[in-house]
Parts: sequence; C-alpha cells; structure tokens
Amino acid sequence: MPRLLPVVLLAVLGGGLYVSTQQPQLLSGVLSQLRLPAVGNLSAPQTADQTGESPAAPGETRPSGEITERLFASDPMSIASQRARSYPGSAFVVRQTLRAGSTYSRQVVSYQSDGLRINALLTVPTGTPPKGGWPAIVFNHGYIPPDEYRTTERYVAYQDAFARAGFVTLKSDYRGHGSSQGEAVGGYYDPGYTTDVLNAAASLRRDRRVNAARLGMWGHSMGGQLTLRSMVVEPGWFRAGVIWAGVVAPYSRLQSEWKSGEGAGQTQEQPAPEFDPLNAARFRAISPNSYLSSLGGPLQLHQGTADREVPYVFQKYLADELQVAGGAYQAFRYEGDNHNLSGNLGLALRRSVAFFEANLKARK
Repeated sequence: MPRLLPVVLLAVLGGGLYVSTQQPQLLSGVLSQLRLPAVGNLSAPQTADQTGESPAAPGETRPSGEITERLFASDPMSIASQRARSYPGSAFVVRQTLRAGSTYSRQVVSYQSDGLRINALLTVPTGTPPKGGWPAIVFNHGYIPPDEYRTTERYVAYQDAFARAGFVTLKSDYRGHGSSQGEAVGGYYDPGYTTDVLNAAASLRRDRRVNAARLGMWGHSMGGQLTLRSMVVEPGWFRAGVIWAGVVAPYSRLQSEWKSGEGAGQTQEQPAPEFDPLNAARFRAISPNSYLSSLGGPLQLHQGTADREVPYVFQKYLADELQVAGGAYQAFRYEGDNHNLSGNLGLALRRSVAFFEANLKARK
C-alpha cells in the first residue's frame, strides 16, 4: 500500500494548513465506474466528541482530535470543510414541461450550484397540498457515464413510486452530466456532487410548494454515498434517508476492500485494515461514517447479497456503525439479488415508500 500522506506533511502544523494528497490508486479509477441498471436494534445515543465524530470503536486509537482538525481543515472532502460551506440553492427555472404522470406533474428544471446551472427532474403531486406543503425527497442516482446521462432517463420507475405516493421528488443531474454545466470528476474524492445535491435540497426548501421541515433523501450506489454524506453535513435538513446498494463503508475499507465486479458473495466482515496514523486520520476526516452520531433522522438500508458492484458487507459495516453510534435504522438483506434489486424491486420500493411516509408525512 503506497504511503498516501508522507510524514513530511506534519510540517503544515507549524504554518499554513494546505495539504496536498495523492488520491488512493484504487479509488481514483474503479470507484467511479459503477453502472445502473432484518431490522437493526436501537441503542441509547452516545455523545459525539467536539469534532462531531462518532465514538471510537473498542480498542481503537486515534490521533489528537485537535491535530486532526488542524491538519485536514483545508481538505475540501473533509466533513468539517463541507459543513463550513453554505448551500443556498436557488429558485427553480422550468426548462421543459413533460407529459404528466398519473397523479403528478413532471418538469425539467434547473437550479444554481457553485455558479453552475444544474438540471434536474422535478415531480409535484397534483391536488391540494397538505398544511405546510408537500413532503419532498431528494433523489440521488448512481453512477452513469456523464456523456450518456439524460435527465429524463433511468430510474423512471423508482421516482414514479415516490411521486405517486404524494411526495415532491427532485433528481439532480450532478455537474457535468447531460446538459448540466461543470465538470464531472466523480463523487468520492471531490465535493462537487455533494454540493450539487445539497443545493438541490436547499432549492426545494425555498419552494413554496414544499414543506421544508419534511425533507428526505434517497440514494442508490454512488448516490448512497452522497446521501450519507449530505445527511451528516446538514443534519438539520433531513428527517430520513433511504440507501439502496450504497457505497457506504468507511473510506478505510473502501480503500482496502473494494474491487468493482468482485463484490458478489462478500457477505462476511473482514479484519479492520491498518494504516499509519496520518492516513487513518485522513480517512476518518473525509468519511461520513465518522459522524453518524450527528444524523438528524433514521436510515433504511437495502442490498442484495449477489451485488457484483458493491459488496453486501458494506451495508453491514454501516449498520454496525449506526448501532454503535446510537442511530435509528432498518437494514434489509435480499438473498441472491443484484445491484439494482431487480428480483425484489416492488418489495423494496414498497418498503421505501412506507418508511418515508412514516417519517416525512404528518400523522393524521
């Protein structure tokens, strides 16, 4: 394993805080190449430390939190750095009105993110909205080659299920996808896609048709990582999240265990990887898994055991970490199913809709 952060970088502690890092060889390529298509126990919350990190696992040693915070404060991928940013969103601009669904309208809209025009597919239920506005779901798609992506294609049945259930839904392109502006550089080692989905959420919160206090997030594959990251960066915005086949293992395990196309059958936990203290600290700083204690709402997880893109065990790692952190969650295992849950699509959608209904809609 190459030394990703040479010890010489400790010199930054005596002066400026800029840190230049080499992207891990595995994550710089393979991780961005994913293509489309039992209920956990709840425990008493444990107190996060002053950085917002979840409690250390038994036997785990960590460098000084102050040193870690100073060292990685300028890393744009660190959770601390992303929390320090603002995500104002903007008013939606209608780009195209599409054929309506059975009980909802469909439009291609755009919004602003980092000065870029990002397109998205917006659905809004027809009829009289509930008091305070419609509950809404930010819909985060998985990896699709950016030059092949089209705003109105893929995930149609998925988005339709939530739209018919009475939710406003918004599926962002992400920058550089389709006709959206910007450069598509991946969702794992660049903050751009996370920024785009948080500005999508902010734009929904500004919309008069939406109840800003009843916002959720759904994500598949790479979109699952964006969902988890967004929910710890802005924990006060989201009441619940649903993740399908998500890239949700901590970054240390993504570095050591993930080889796309070899995930099927990996259902057993592996020994925790060992890194030098500096690299271990960097992985914690950029991993949303380190901040699960600050989640503002429960998670529901879904994955098939025959997933060849993202190992099933990644879901188990997250579920175990949620239990340690005191987070509320449900985790569903689909025996023999694939990355898109093709064999259990209807069941997984019904469970997801019911979860959002329980957590986002006002009780009658």
